[in-house]
Amino acid sequence: MLSLSGCDPDKIASGIESPSAGSNGGGESVTGFGALPLDNGDGTKPGLAPLTSDKDRAAARKVIEKVATKGRGPKTGYERDKFGYAWKDSVDDVPLSHNGCDTRNDLLARDGKKVELRSGSDCVVVAMTLKDPYTGKTIEWRKKQATKVQIDHVMPLSYDWQMGAARWSEAKRQQIANDPLNLIPVDGPANGSKSDSGPASWLPPYKPIRCSYALRFAQVSLKYELPVTAPDKKVMLELCGG
Repeated sequence: MLSLSGCDPDKIASGIESPSAGSNGGGESVTGFGALPLDNGDGTKPGLAPLTSDKDRAAARKVIEKVATKGRGPKTGYERDKFGYAWKDSVDDVPLSHNGCDTRNDLLARDGKKVELRSGSDCVVVAMTLKDPYTGKTIEWRKKQATKVQIDHVMPLSYDWQMGAARWSEAKRQQIANDPLNLIPVDGPANGSKSDSGPASWLPPYKPIRCSYALRFAQVSLKYELPVTAPDKKVMLELCGG
């Protein structure tokens, strides 16, 4: 478990290790993490694969450079319910919605391998294998151990609130809360250590994934026209070699 709260952003970036995983060129990591974020702009493809080539990392930097910056606003008034009830299926204008399955089960089915469904159900996942991008571990998950895998909001909802979502309509807040672009099933304890941190204060423990994580953070930021803090953007660029 690695929590980087309070760390110097320069030290975070300088601690990146050279990724050992490669890409087969088809948008799928050879190590099984799923799709490259550059090839998954709507979040409907599974997982989050490391960006390992200089070309891909340069492309990621170009995306991150477009992200606007500002300081965090107050957290006053933030409640999870302001983004709708958890894992709502009936959210308009986001992929995978209105399919009869709640968002959590959609994401488990998207990213899991060897997925088993509850008897008589078309969507309730009761078992799967997950190649967790945040820790690099392979997790054998069963529903009776539900918190072993959690669905992470890449841009945390509280962070969204402080960066501008407090002024949004409830419908737009429900979109970012249920958009597969902003959601990744990951190791539960790792997700718990993140809380509402941005990249300057928390990063996935598995270092090869950090550029991809920064890019995904930027993709969500740009889609919803939400700025990030200047320290967060600095770290995001450095994670991809900038």
